[in-house]
Amino acid sequence: MTARLATVTDRRTVAAMLSRAFADDPAMSWIIPNPATRARKLPSLFRLLYDEDAAHGVRLMTAGGEAATLWRSPGHAETPPSTMLRSALPMFATFGFALGRAFAVANAIDAHFPKHPFWYLHIAGCDPAHQGKGLGKAAVQAGIDRMGGSGLPFYLETATERNIGFYQGLGFRVIEEWRVGRDGPVFWSMLNG
Repeated sequence: MTARLATVTDRRTVAAMLSRAFADDPAMSWIIPNPATRARKLPSLFRLLYDEDAAHGVRLMTAGGEAATLWRSPGHAETPPSTMLRSALPMFATFGFALGRAFAVANAIDAHFPKHPFWYLHIAGCDPAHQGKGLGKAAVQAGIDRMGGSGLPFYLETATERNIGFYQGLGFRVIEEWRVGRDGPVFWSMLNG
């Protein structure tokens, strides 16, 4: 199984798939607790993130869009203030009054980035209907293979504990466990390299 570069025309397909993949994600569930609201709001969030990762990253997907990864290049893991300003209205349209929780998660993620240069696996997802077939692994491995020549490590964080073993199978190791605020989701930071 292989993955290819995702293009502008793949935007809706990838965003819809990521919405299904993150439907029960602990961080997304904390930000938008109502499952029906979350299902309605996530596609617009993932379209926005898909667009953001085009400028300074690599977007990969399996042939049928069953799995995808959005990577950010070294030095571009954090979202710049100019992008935050441009995204303010779409972000409010997505999160509404949950925007404070969304920013709390984003700020906590930024605070736990490694201090050295790294490739950031910003988002990885596989459609629940296709999990267990090796497609998610293919999408992540394609990024590792593509950027592996840089000699820089790969970094990610996950709020889904069952994902830890999946990423360990791809050479990542847990380097930190942390929580957003006092009652927010727990995350595991992982590094490969």
